[in-house]
Amino acid sequence: MARRRNGVMSEQFKYELAKDLGFHDTIQREGWGGIRTKDAGNMVKRAIQIAEQSISKQPPRG
Repeated sequence: MARRRNGVMSEQFKYELAKDLGFHDTIQREGWGGIRTKDAGNMVKRAIQIAEQSISKQPPRG
């Protein structure tokens, strides 16, 4: 029996990334299963870039 994991990214964030990367229309028509593997990989890359930028802007802890 397959388990479904809770996603790390919010649905809103995923939709924003899809808009930025140009495949939001595909998701609207076909759902998340309609995107290419390459597009999903690009979403992950972009999310990591955003997270790294966010971390680098935070003041040092201590």
